[in-house]
Amino acid sequence: MRKAFKLQDLDCANCAAKMENAIKGIDGVKSATVSFMTQKLVIEADDDCFDAVLDEAQRACSKIEPDCVILR
Repeated sequence: MRKAFKLQDLDCANCAAKMENAIKGIDGVKSATVSFMTQKLVIEADDDCFDAVLDEAQRACSKIEPDCVILR
């Protein structure tokens, strides 16, 4: 499954790159891109664990940029 999400309060291009690398490392993630310019996250992951992957992605984003929220 491939979905795009809007990111709220992403303030730093370097942080976006760090988030992308962290999300790519999550089990079940096939691909992930974080765009600072469009404030979007595009993630492709296995259908059966997509919600768990998204929860883990939110935790990873919060560690790097505490105010950043993935709008579902």
